Amino acid sequence: MTEEAKTSEPQTHPAVSVVGPGDGEVIVLGTTRMRVLEDGSHTGHRLAIAESVLAPHTQGPPQHRHARHDEGFYVLSGTVRFTVGDENYDAATGTLVMVPPGTPHTFANVTDQPAVMLSTFTPDLYVQYFRDLQEALAGGRPLTPQANIHAMSRYATEPATDLA
Repeated sequence: MTEEAKTSEPQTHPAVSVVGPGDGEVIVLGTTRMRVLEDGSHTGHRLAIAESVLAPHTQGPPQHRHARHDEGFYVLSGTVRFTVGDENYDAATGTLVMVPPGTPHTFANVTDQPAVMLSTFTPDLYVQYFRDLQEALAGGRPLTPQANIHAMSRYATEPATDLA
């Protein structure tokens, strides 16, 4: 046990992070609106959490693999289609999809209704990828497949080209 763990002294910084309904960093990527609830700065970079709203008929990223992080998706409302390899899964409200490192995946909202999902990234590595994409859009650069692949590569992620 560390000396810090043995002490009952109050911490000099808050032990909890509270993000209210209107709070959090907002990232808009085309027809997807993401609200970063935890970017890893309060979890020692072990975990990041984001809420995403996918407009009807929103295509997700190209199928890809993460080398260094797990990604979780919990569908809060609507239905999200997950493609894992060559299989499709329609995840309705209340469904949890966990994607371990190395697993090819993508998602889309193929319905006529918005879909909302909560995503986790362990560790928090991938949050900066979304920030990079938003920065590119804000700078007037188009999100070409090559630009997306280049951004992915900075975060231990690659397209699943064997499934294209």
